[in-house]
Amino acid sequence: MTKPVYVLGGPNLNLLGSREPEIYGHETLADIHARLEALADGTPLELRQTNHEGELVGWIQEASEKGAAIILNAAAYTHTSIALHDALKACKTPVIEVHLSNPAAREAFRQVNYVSPAVKATIAGLGAYGYELALMAAKTLTGK
Repeated sequence: MTKPVYVLGGPNLNLLGSREPEIYGHETLADIHARLEALADGTPLELRQTNHEGELVGWIQEASEKGAAIILNAAAYTHTSIALHDALKACKTPVIEVHLSNPAAREAFRQVNYVSPAVKATIAGLGAYGYELALMAAKTLTGK
C-alpha cells in the first residue's frame, strides 16, 4: 500500500471561511480538503486539523513513520511552538509548510517562525491555492 501524504492543520483553521475572510479567504477547510482529494489522483491523503499543540506534535511523529510527506499549516503555532520545531527536526519525511497569508508581511509577532527552519519548503501568501502547490510538490518529492 502507498504511504499517504499527511495534510495537517493547526489552531483555528476549522474557522476558515468565516474567520477574517479578508485575510484567509472565503473557502472552508472542507473546501480545501475536497480540492486536494480531487488533485490527489490516487495518492492517499490523511486530512487532519486540531486546536491542540500536543496532538499536532503526535501527528507529525506518526507521519514521520507512516507517511510519504507532510503538508503542514501550523497556523499560530508557527510563531510559538518549539515543540513543533523539535518534532519537525526529527521527522524522516519531507515537510512542506503552507500559510494562506504571508506572515512576513503581517504583524511583527507573526514574523517569528519556528517551523520554517525545520522544513523542506514554505509556500505562503497564495491562499488556498498554496495547498494545491504543496500537494504537487509532495508528489514530486516522493515520486508519486
